[in-house]
Amino acid sequence: MHSPLPSLVLLLLSALMPLRRTGPALATAYTALSDTSLPRIPFPSLADINIKSGGLLAPILIPRVPGTEGNRKVRKHFTDFFSHELPNWKLEFDFSNFTTPTSNGKEVPFVNLIARLDPPNADHRDVKRLTLVAHYDSKLTPKGFIGATDSAAPCAMLLHIARAVTPVLESKWADLVRRERDEGFFDLDDPMGLEIIFLDGEEAFENWSDDDSLYGARNLAQAWEHQHYDSGKNLKNRLANIELFVLLDLLGSADPIATIPSYFKDTHWAYKKLSNLESRLRAQGVMKSAVNGARNGKTQGWLFEGEKREDEVWMGGMVGDDHVPFLQRGVKILHLIPTPFPKVWHTEKDDGEHLDLETVRDWAGLMTGFVVEWMGAGDFLPGPPKVEVKERLEKLEKRGEEVVEVKVREGGPPESRKTEL
Repeated sequence: MHSPLPSLVLLLLSALMPLRRTGPALATAYTALSDTSLPRIPFPSLADINIKSGGLLAPILIPRVPGTEGNRKVRKHFTDFFSHELPNWKLEFDFSNFTTPTSNGKEVPFVNLIARLDPPNADHRDVKRLTLVAHYDSKLTPKGFIGATDSAAPCAMLLHIARAVTPVLESKWADLVRRERDEGFFDLDDPMGLEIIFLDGEEAFENWSDDDSLYGARNLAQAWEHQHYDSGKNLKNRLANIELFVLLDLLGSADPIATIPSYFKDTHWAYKKLSNLESRLRAQGVMKSAVNGARNGKTQGWLFEGEKREDEVWMGGMVGDDHVPFLQRGVKILHLIPTPFPKVWHTEKDDGEHLDLETVRDWAGLMTGFVVEWMGAGDFLPGPPKVEVKERLEKLEKRGEEVVEVKVREGGPPESRKTEL
C-alpha cells in the first residue's frame, strides 16, 4: 500500500459522496449480537497464531514474492486449509501475467485465490456476498522481507474467520431448510454468502505507481467487471455479487496501537457497526489487547470514528491499496488499515517477532463477530459450556428471578427463545 495516491481524484470523489443511510444495505440481515452472545464469538487460541508453530499463521511468515516458491507454498497452505478443513467452500483462481520493472522483460505470474460459501441451492450468480480481502504477497525488498502485518497476519485472520463462521452459517441455513420442510417457510429470496479473497501482487517491485502495484487486484476487478450474467439475472456481473469489500491490511502491530479512520462516507454505517461491536467486546473484557487513551471521555478503541460527522475529513482515496480498482468500478469499500502505519512498515522488522499476538487474536475475533452480525446468524453461535449455563442459572435464582430453561444445541440456536441466559 502507498499513501498518498498519485492523484487526489478519488479523495475528491469521496468528499462529494452523500452520507449513506445508517441502516444496512438491502441484502444484508445485519443483526447486532446480544450481550450474552458476545463471549460466544470464537476467537483463535494463541496456539493457532503462534509465530513458530501456529497452524494458521506460521506457514505464512516466509518471503512470498510473486512468482517464487515461497509464494506458491503460502498459496498451497490456503488451498490445503480449505480442502481439508472446509470442503464446502468453493475455490477458484484468477491467473495473470505482467512484466515488472525488475523482471527484465519476462512475465511474472500472479495468482489470486477466491473462496466462497453460499447458501444451499442458491444460484451463485444471485448471491450477494460479504467479501473479506487481504493480499498474501510480500515485497521484493528489503531482502528476506516477511511482511507480518503486511499482510501475513491479516491472511491468518481470514483463515480463522472462515473456520469459525462456517458451522454457524451452515447451522443457520440448515435451520432454514428445516423450516421450509416443516413450516413452508424459506427466506432465501435475497441469498447472502461469504467470500474471502487472497490477492497476489499488491506490493510494488520498485517504486509505487499505477503500473507497478496492485497487479492481482487490477486483473481481478477488470475480469469480474466483464464477467456478465444473463439478462434475466438480478445482478449484471460478477462485481455486483460484492455487497461490501472489506480490506484488511497492516494489522497485528501494537506499535503504535492501531487507529482506523472511517475512510468512506457511503460505508460509514458499516464502520459504525464494527466500531460498536469493538466497544461492546472491550467493555465485557472479551477483547484484551491494548487501546489508546480516552477520547471525549470514552476509551478510544481501534475504530475511533464511530460518531464521525458528515462535515469532517473523509480520507477515502488517499491510501493506495487493493481496494482501488474495485472502488473505481463502484464497489462499496470498508478499508481497515491504520493511520499512521505501523513503525515496522516496509522494514525488515515487519516479522513475526514484532507482531503483538493479543492484537492479532482480537482482530480475528472482532471480524468473526462482524461476519456473524452481518449474516444475522447470532442465534447459531456455539452454545456456552454447561458450567457457564449452570453459573448463570445460579445467579438468576439468587436474584429471585424466574428461570426459563434454555437448552443450547451445539452449533445451533437455543431450543427455547423465551429467555437468553
